[in-house]
Amino acid sequence: MAESRKERARHWQYDELPGVDLLRARYIRKTFVRHTHENFVIAAIADGAEVFHHGGGDVYAGAGSLALVNPDTPHTGRAGVPEGWRYGAVYPSPEVVAAIAAETTTLRGTPGFVTPVLDDPYTVRLVHQVLRATDEGNALAADTLLRVAVTRLLRLNGGTLPRREVRTAGAGIAARARAVLEERMADPPTLERLAAELGTGPFALLRAFRDTYGMPPHTWLTDARVRRARRLLDAGTAPSEAAVAVGFTDQPHLNRHFGRIVGVPPGAYQRERKNVQDARGGTPVPSGAWQWNGQKHSQTYGTTEEESRTVPSYGTPSVSGSPSDSPGSPSA
Repeated sequence: MAESRKERARHWQYDELPGVDLLRARYIRKTFVRHTHENFVIAAIADGAEVFHHGGGDVYAGAGSLALVNPDTPHTGRAGVPEGWRYGAVYPSPEVVAAIAAETTTLRGTPGFVTPVLDDPYTVRLVHQVLRATDEGNALAADTLLRVAVTRLLRLNGGTLPRREVRTAGAGIAARARAVLEERMADPPTLERLAAELGTGPFALLRAFRDTYGMPPHTWLTDARVRRARRLLDAGTAPSEAAVAVGFTDQPHLNRHFGRIVGVPPGAYQRERKNVQDARGGTPVPSGAWQWNGQKHSQTYGTTEEESRTVPSYGTPSVSGSPSDSPGSPSA
């Protein structure tokens, strides 16, 4: 019972799935602050429920459903039930999704998801199978299942995303403010000084920025700092150096915000990236451990008996049908 109350997470990449981040996690008390992703979020809920703020209101994703978030869309995340939620997620880049959409759908323009929650246990199982295939080093299965899952989601819940154009004076000011914050990320101006530089008032800037980007400038800046820190960690920069480079006071400051947005500590995040790089170079990948909430967990998120029931063996799934439509499709 105590084991089931532990929070654990693994955020990693698989060399044979370029442009895709992977996550497997169980959270109970975890709270994700308002943030965005550069990639799509396809989170398959296996147990429990997640509540996240999206598009002006809270939405609920329970077991057997998927939380779907388009790139650069502000959202939050927290447990929807006392026992928390267990899920697996894939984060394909816009380029990966666009390529799949062009080959397998009739969508034109920039493809994306129409609604943030889809009740589809079949695709939930596909996502967990993708993760399991990467665990086992089965590149053919991982690539195949990812493409089938994304195609199915686009056919069930896909549409063309509206183009983001700067059409109003407020949006133009917000875009200029964003450019200043990106350029001066490590030493940003105050809201008053930023507004003065742009020839507007603090509250007018605050309102324009929130209307354009879905969050106030200081929240956007924290999100942008974490994004840039991820790139530095991917390149091998030490977490302490990355923290200062992006404008955080020190590594604990980075740790706090990184965990609230990415879901794992920056050290654990970087170790998984290093493992991928070592694997490319033929270096044996170590099985380390990392600390989360004061508890020690294996760096490799093991498949428990419970998970093995949720994640069946591989098959050749149907894109549009139910699991029973194809003799090789996943079973419940």
